[in-house]
Amino acid sequence: MNKKIQLLSILFLGVSQFAFSQIKEEKLVLNKKREPEVKKIEKKKTSVETIKNYPPEEKSQNPVKYTITDVPAVSDFKTSTIQGEDVAPKFDGTAQNNYVQFGMGNYGKILLDGNVSKVLDNKIEVGADVHLLSTSGLKKDYDWKSKQTSASIGAFLNSYGEKGKFNLNAEYGLNNYNYYGIYALEPAADVDLKQKVNQFKVNGYYDFYSNEILNDVRVKSSFLKDHFDAQENQVSILANLSKHAVELGKSGINLNADLGVGLEAVKTDFEIGNKNSSNFFNTNLAPKVTFRKGESYLMLGSSFSFLNAKNSNIQMEQMKNNKTYWFPQAEFQVAAAKEFKFYGGVDGGLKLNTYGDLLQANPYALSDQYLKPTETKYHFYVGLRGDIDETLKYDFSAGFGKMKDIMFFKANNLFDNNYTLNRSAYDFANTFSAVYADGNVSDIKGSIQYFPLENLIIDGEVRFTKYSLKNYDNIYNVPLVNASIGAKYTMLDKKLLLGFKGIFASDRTTNSYAIEGVGSPNMIFQSTENTNDKVGGYADLNLSAEYKIHKNFSIFALGNNLLSSKYQTYKGYKVLGAQILGGVKITF
Repeated sequence: MNKKIQLLSILFLGVSQFAFSQIKEEKLVLNKKREPEVKKIEKKKTSVETIKNYPPEEKSQNPVKYTITDVPAVSDFKTSTIQGEDVAPKFDGTAQNNYVQFGMGNYGKILLDGNVSKVLDNKIEVGADVHLLSTSGLKKDYDWKSKQTSASIGAFLNSYGEKGKFNLNAEYGLNNYNYYGIYALEPAADVDLKQKVNQFKVNGYYDFYSNEILNDVRVKSSFLKDHFDAQENQVSILANLSKHAVELGKSGINLNADLGVGLEAVKTDFEIGNKNSSNFFNTNLAPKVTFRKGESYLMLGSSFSFLNAKNSNIQMEQMKNNKTYWFPQAEFQVAAAKEFKFYGGVDGGLKLNTYGDLLQANPYALSDQYLKPTETKYHFYVGLRGDIDETLKYDFSAGFGKMKDIMFFKANNLFDNNYTLNRSAYDFANTFSAVYADGNVSDIKGSIQYFPLENLIIDGEVRFTKYSLKNYDNIYNVPLVNASIGAKYTMLDKKLLLGFKGIFASDRTTNSYAIEGVGSPNMIFQSTENTNDKVGGYADLNLSAEYKIHKNFSIFALGNNLLSSKYQTYKGYKVLGAQILGGVKITF
């Protein structure tokens, strides 16, 4: 029987790959991190009590059970020419913390990865991590430079005490690239299109093993500076207070009480264009109570935000806004069986849009942004999830929400209309600015994970998101549908690991500009805006393989964007074509 299932599984992968090869658009995926960024429904070991999954040794014998981890169904994949989701193979059962890997491929691609850690006698773990990925870019597609380099180096400390776990980590990140997406002009080959972003992060986290009163405390800080002297400083503190597992008589119902207290401050200053400046200070309180019986529960709560905001630029004096927000928080789950759990609820919240967040979503954003928070007034949702015989896990849901100041990206025109190509790197209609609009959002999402064999995992995700805006006919640069399918298969006594990942998205609406020169008496550029341009959808197919020659030595190969379609992430920004990278990995 197992042989039949094995043959069917391999056949499924082959047919899937053939079917996807008919799609002509695709998305670049590169080996960026060791841990995949896609969030899945996965098996997670948790204790019957709500104890963390890293308890001290005396608690490690508590009985355990498998539960569904409630996570978003959409991928965290970020569109960029050299950044993307990791499809590199990973031996989960035999991976070692100390390793170094090096690889090279076409498009001048170089990969260097390393991680080292050591546990000291007093249960303190220290370590360091380094990552480098570079590419020479699309030399045959653009006369000007499109090369990019990303690098990060970090250090961390983990301490396991009697009452809780402490984590401290620091990381420096560099992203050096070009605003190469020029479609409306023809500048010289030596034009300077450089952008460079430096970011330094320091985070601290203390988590108590039990949920008595003080549950956990998190502190995060970030310092960002780019090539055009934009600066952003951000710090946040979050403390969770809780009292869990309070029995209500002999009803079998347990009460959990939680209170989240958060502080966040962000200061951003830009030095080009309108020289926007913003300063936000937000305080958040989130009380909630949960009544739980077995795997069924009812959560009732709310969230309060107290925002102090200041905005200014060279065209306006400082504007101040002090406002208090209230958001509903409620959720229920009715567990008829572990295979069928019906759930629903309502939530909302306030998100501070920072320059760092904008660059993660769109690295080609202009270094001058008017920043304001996005408010989700409410978001209702219902869904069904379950675990069928620990072989098939699924989560499907649909929702509807009302939002204020939905943030998305709009293409910029020329800033200088004079007839010259000797202009700033961001002044070729090749950058984007954040715009905001009120409206409604409807979403349907689903995620499944299938374990037909012990050595085979198949997963899939899909998300449909529809925005209805007040002042725009369409939302720009947001696809209606995102989807992915993947598989991991181990062979030869777990010495060979094969991986497949397909990522898909529908086309997007964007604005764009057609620019023409005008003659005497004044030489100027004249531009016409198209508010209903399209950026094509894509299908991105990726394969990976790693073979363990020795317990300390492996060789690997990655095949990315195998359909070789140089689709665009944003208007004018093509990605690399088919890429093959090979390398070696040494663990110690």
